[in-house]
Amino acid sequence: MSEKHDRCLSSACPKQTGCELCYAPAESILESIADGVFTVDADWRITSFNRAAEGITGLSRWEALGRRCSEVFRSDMCEERCALRRTMATGIPIINKKVFIQNVLGHRIPISVSTAVLRNRDNEIIGCAETFRDLSMVEKLRMGLEGRIQLGDVSSRSAGMRKIIEMLPQIAVSGSTVLIQGETGTGKELLARAIHNLSPRREKPLVALNCGALPDTLLESELFGYKSGAFTGAGKDKPGRFGVAEGGTLFLDEIGEVSPALQVRLLRVLQEKTYEPLGSNVSLKADVRVVAATNGSLADLVEQGRFRQDLFYRINVVSITLPPLRERKDDIPLLVDHFIAKFNLLQGKSIQGVSLDVMATLMAHDYPGNCRELENIIEHAFVLCSEGYITKACLPEGLFASAERPNDSAEAGMNKVIHAVEAHTILETIKRNNYNRVASARELGIHKSTLFRKIKNLGIVLPQIDGRCR
Repeated sequence: MSEKHDRCLSSACPKQTGCELCYAPAESILESIADGVFTVDADWRITSFNRAAEGITGLSRWEALGRRCSEVFRSDMCEERCALRRTMATGIPIINKKVFIQNVLGHRIPISVSTAVLRNRDNEIIGCAETFRDLSMVEKLRMGLEGRIQLGDVSSRSAGMRKIIEMLPQIAVSGSTVLIQGETGTGKELLARAIHNLSPRREKPLVALNCGALPDTLLESELFGYKSGAFTGAGKDKPGRFGVAEGGTLFLDEIGEVSPALQVRLLRVLQEKTYEPLGSNVSLKADVRVVAATNGSLADLVEQGRFRQDLFYRINVVSITLPPLRERKDDIPLLVDHFIAKFNLLQGKSIQGVSLDVMATLMAHDYPGNCRELENIIEHAFVLCSEGYITKACLPEGLFASAERPNDSAEAGMNKVIHAVEAHTILETIKRNNYNRVASARELGIHKSTLFRKIKNLGIVLPQIDGRCR
């Protein structure tokens, strides 16, 4: 009996080390359930890992055992917001907290986690246990209901963005240089990050540099680095962004602001894959994928003689043009929900959403600042709103003036705006009533046949769920 006890992993074992006799029944139970289960010791190293956990993460238990849980799951709440750490510190379990992890292929997977402490026979905490459930199918169903497509952190309802998102995986694996064009605030860096995360280089750094924010002399040293003594103040060697991004991706924002002299050096890096730090005559290899972005037209700059044609062709291998927010207003409700969730987390609030008149106002605005302007509007509203729904009183005053002065394009698209708001309202009401159409029609104050007709006309796709008995 004692020899068998030497191999036990159960905290209920009489020897408190676990044994074959104590562990076998528990192991059978854990292996038979659909939820992933793992346990960690006081050093956050994984001590058990069931079959479902292997399936969700794509990692075998032998690869997981002994490693820190943060290395295995790479969750968006590891370290500072770690559920296990909070449970270990307080002894209070966490139930069904939604987070994202990365599987072995680098794909983000939505899961819900629940945690509990592990105690020995003396009631001492010796570790933690976590169960987690894969919510991928639930997320796909929810996105299908909302008529949106998502890849990584990029999601959209609009047809133009759908085409871009659908071709991102092919662009990511190609390794080609990418040029992203679009107005300021359209999400060019977010798209560059999605390309990097989907590429074979995802395990290496993504380094971003705004070329328009630095003077030419400083930009050169930032890109290529320098050797000690290269100039006054250069006391020691410093690697440039190409060096830091080695093996990964370098995102060059506002590439059109680079001077002609520096364009020559960039062209050499892209052609020969080598560069020299300032003050050095030794060439260094540059295994870096470049993703460039501009808020203007590089082709126009080439015609004006402000951008080298040969560099333009080197950068413009794969070109993506992001549409401005005013041309994809179907995405506004999605973005509003995203920004509300973001600021709820950052500011510790529990804002539930926006009122219908606020949504109508937001949909009517043209957004010269695009997604960044919408984010600023929601952040402004969070300053004035502490709970419940955001009302018009929480919005910036200038927003109403622009909504009351519709231009020709706004008037032409007003029906589309109204339909988008109506579809969002109907969908939220139906979900709130557990997909019971009759109850939803009653809450909306319309006849059920009118609701069915609107669902069909607005193209709202609902799951095959009978909500009458819910």
